[in-house]
Amino acid sequence: MPDTLTVTDNRTGRSYELPITHGSIRATDLRQVRVSDGDTRGLVSYDPAFLNTASCKSRITYIDGDRGILLYRGYPIAELAEKSTFLETAYLLVHGELPTTEQHADWAHEITMHTLVHENIKRFMDGFHHDAHPMGMLLSTVGALATFYPEATRIHDAEQRRISLYRLIAKMPTLAAYAYRHSRGLYYVRPDNDLSFAGNFLNMMFKMVEQRYQPVPEIERALDVLFILHADHEQNCSTNAMRSVGSAQPDPYSATAAAIAALYGPLHGGANEAVLRMLMRIGSTERVPEFIEGVKAGKERLMGFGHRVYKNYDPRATVIKEMADQVFSVTRSHPLLDVALELERIALEDEYFVKRRLYPNVDFYSGLIYQALNLPTEMFPVMFAIPRTVGWLAQWEEMLLDPEQRIARPRQVYLGEERRAYVEMSERDGRVMAASAAG
Repeated sequence: MPDTLTVTDNRTGRSYELPITHGSIRATDLRQVRVSDGDTRGLVSYDPAFLNTASCKSRITYIDGDRGILLYRGYPIAELAEKSTFLETAYLLVHGELPTTEQHADWAHEITMHTLVHENIKRFMDGFHHDAHPMGMLLSTVGALATFYPEATRIHDAEQRRISLYRLIAKMPTLAAYAYRHSRGLYYVRPDNDLSFAGNFLNMMFKMVEQRYQPVPEIERALDVLFILHADHEQNCSTNAMRSVGSAQPDPYSATAAAIAALYGPLHGGANEAVLRMLMRIGSTERVPEFIEGVKAGKERLMGFGHRVYKNYDPRATVIKEMADQVFSVTRSHPLLDVALELERIALEDEYFVKRRLYPNVDFYSGLIYQALNLPTEMFPVMFAIPRTVGWLAQWEEMLLDPEQRIARPRQVYLGEERRAYVEMSERDGRVMAASAAG
């Protein structure tokens, strides 16, 4: 017997059998639940912010928030962070399997060969004011790429999708580095094809007068792991934006710009910046107990703990803490590290936080790492966008090739006025005057 859900409408006494597939029912099956034959809408599900609504079927990323599990194509995130590289993980997300030696070499070569940007893009970026937000510059320049590659509109051409994918993954760190350099009044550094993906990004960010930039191995590896941890995270706000805008079938540059715009929001890409500001406000380990009491009293917000999805320890947090230790071992001592460690220690032992399952998430340490690299807080969401581009593109292509997907068009629960007759302006004026006189 197939799995079904029996729904009884107490308004009419009618019962309906709704098929259950993959632990879900189709929202459109609710349309048959109607009060009368004249009811043309049927029943709709109301779910603000998609708290319990699946908008797609996906084979890319799996999250079990209650058990603290995150899998990329079935592989645990901690195992990939330990054994893989970002480009290898990117191949996995896009193609579904880990690459062979030959596949990885071809993939890395293609990405490397597309890191350069058109010279006019540099002039485009030069048009921004010196204090423009780097995320705003990234958003604009990625959108502008659509005008440089008009053939990208042929999204049903597999070859065009492949080239667009290479270009976006390769050029995102270049554009991010140029946005940073522009905000600092520094000259743009060309990509170095002899460096790794992370090493080349560090080169374009921080090279000064030296003839050849040599990235610090510990920092290069930590950044590569950070990119792995941020590459995808199921149907989050920016991924939903990528799929929703992509469902209208624009070029991938425009859809990616929409995803960047979503990531620009402080509730999404700005979370690690909020952690850093919290730690700066605490200031010292001596003030941590006072801050904790303020959180319990509802006077303070504990940033970097808990997650919309994870009700257990964020599996990325353990890895990123190790990376933080690695980075701090080769950079100058970070004044807020002791504050962060003390805050974590108390929160993990205090019954108030344990009972509420408030564990550190990936944002708790990433902000500290970025500040240890002397990055301004405005660059934090940009650092997030670089690796997440891979996840966005994997989700975008999966959406395009899914025959069930159509242009996104949510329903609504209408609470406005019923049909009413138009009132001439002179009559409206008379009503207002009469009401004023009566008042």
